[in-house]
Amino acid sequence: MLKKILIGLGIILIVIQFIWPDKNESNDLTHDISTKYNVPSDVNHLMQVSCNDCHSNKTEYPWYSNIQPVAWWLDHHVDDGKKHLNFSEFTQLPLFVQNHKFDEIIEMVEDKEMPLPSYTNFGLHSEANLSDEQRNKIMDWAKAQMNFLKETYPADSLKFPKRDNRVPRGQ
Repeated sequence: MLKKILIGLGIILIVIQFIWPDKNESNDLTHDISTKYNVPSDVNHLMQVSCNDCHSNKTEYPWYSNIQPVAWWLDHHVDDGKKHLNFSEFTQLPLFVQNHKFDEIIEMVEDKEMPLPSYTNFGLHSEANLSDEQRNKIMDWAKAQMNFLKETYPADSLKFPKRDNRVPRGQ
């Protein structure tokens, strides 16, 4: 019985090697954050090694992404990261969302929630293990971008619009 289960699992593992998610490799920079905001080369480097694999349209895939089910897990991870923040499509967001995303960058980096530990575990992506100095560099940059927005645009354009929670008459 155990032998049949192991053979069945082996067959499943072989079959799933032929089922692949689409790779995140477009790298279309039309709406990239760098088209509107000044991203100094040192900050850009930090973002490339610690953020962009999950938060842009260009992922540098490691060797183990060629093994299933790891490829599915990575695909889900990248899709989730891009759902929260995508530097490749950043300038398509409304100004108030861009401003809020900079604030979230500061919070996540300061609280050491980003990059995720699963990204740097076991010595993987060792450059993404940010020092306090590197974290401060990213946070200072994000704060400067928020100041740029504050100086450039009206204050009401940088705040989330208020929702009208009134129920229309007749309903």
